[in-house]
Amino acid sequence: MAFWNRRRSIDVMTAPHDGPRLKPTLSWPHLLALGVGAIVGTGILTLIGVGAGLAGPAVLISFGLAGLVCACAALAYAELSTMMPAAGSAYTYSYAVLGEMIAWVVGWSLILEYSLVVSAVAVGWSGYAVGFLSGLGVDLPLALTAGPHAGGIINLPAVAIIGLVTGLLLLGTKESATLNAVLVVIKIAALVVFVAIALPAFKTENFTPFMPNGFGAPFVQTGVMAAAAIIFFAFYGFDAISTAAEETKKPERDLAIGIVGSMLICTALYLVVAAAAIGARPVADFADSPEPLALILRQMGQGTAAQWIAAAAVIALPTVLLAFLFGQSRIFLGMARDGLLPRRLAKVSVRGVPAVVTVFTAVVVAILAGLLPLDELASLANAGTLAAFCAVGVCLVVLRIREPGRRRVFKAPLWPLVGAVTVIGCIVFFLSLKPVTQIGFLIWNLIGVAIYLLWSSRHSRLAKGEEEAA
Repeated sequence: MAFWNRRRSIDVMTAPHDGPRLKPTLSWPHLLALGVGAIVGTGILTLIGVGAGLAGPAVLISFGLAGLVCACAALAYAELSTMMPAAGSAYTYSYAVLGEMIAWVVGWSLILEYSLVVSAVAVGWSGYAVGFLSGLGVDLPLALTAGPHAGGIINLPAVAIIGLVTGLLLLGTKESATLNAVLVVIKIAALVVFVAIALPAFKTENFTPFMPNGFGAPFVQTGVMAAAAIIFFAFYGFDAISTAAEETKKPERDLAIGIVGSMLICTALYLVVAAAAIGARPVADFADSPEPLALILRQMGQGTAAQWIAAAAVIALPTVLLAFLFGQSRIFLGMARDGLLPRRLAKVSVRGVPAVVTVFTAVVVAILAGLLPLDELASLANAGTLAAFCAVGVCLVVLRIREPGRRRVFKAPLWPLVGAVTVIGCIVFFLSLKPVTQIGFLIWNLIGVAIYLLWSSRHSRLAKGEEEAA
């Protein structure tokens, strides 16, 4: 077997082994809260304005399309994660099914995804925090609340919140997961309050024209498809659940509940919130706002409610940071254990936390959040996620054909259709992203492949014969 397509054995991967392990402290309520906490965030609180600007009221269709592709990807994740309950998520599945080099590309893409998601959410949080403080009469200087692209120097609130969440993660997995669950309840309650206030002001004329920029198509930068490619960012937090597989008490049951359950809850919530927002105010009124839901309430004369929504966002958006910083460190951990990254990154603290990679990740994403704009971060993060989801869809189909008799605790229904929708949907969404995003993603992976060929391919456990290949 050539170096680039050598595969890890699923049986070896899932067998008990020596060495540092993460502590299994999570159950399905923790995972459900982790998924909802990761999914419901900047996407609905901030990017709904960006999506509406591209698609108009037809952004509802964009939400539906993005939700459909993510639902299929979630089913694929649920099947594979319960078969391979390891910390590496899509990277691990690709390593066992598609080979080492593709696994590296997927892992490298996940590093891009998770790093940029954390940075993008931190920037979105900063927008709500600055608006919230302004409502209290505290106006922070532009130089400290925006990056160079917006006339500032550094987005200091975004950097600060990343530091705070990192400290929480270092305390321990169960402690951070419990606080996450509390904050998720606050966040959902805020969205329910928004819907309750906005629905009485619902006007059907705000949905006309329904599709001002058309449906769109690959390589077209406006319309429903272009909005779906961006709004896709609002759905994919469920994959962070799969990175918690090693820390789950009963992964064979709880992973599927967390992944599929969080997707169902969030898809329904998104569609209701988006419909209420568009019905309450014309799209043009909030399309460019960094805090569209709070802005809608202020335009309705609900200043107090707007302040509460902003406060809830400030309090609860860090749940997304927590989930993705958590996931990023586990991706690094899996790749370091396999020897594709320096193994010292796999060090686990006495609290059962991969402290070295957690701090390293936080430093990188804080720099990105402090200097780059939200839409560029979200768009490039989507490219990394689409690559990972596409690989998971392929893994589902290949493994069903290659090993039909392997025990599957959770089976994705209509698996050929689920795999096809995941792969095709991800390819179409990728082609709907901005050319600069596609080029940036290509450059990122060219750098990654160079690193793999020059270093990782010679230092992996399989290359050194430390583990028997499949």
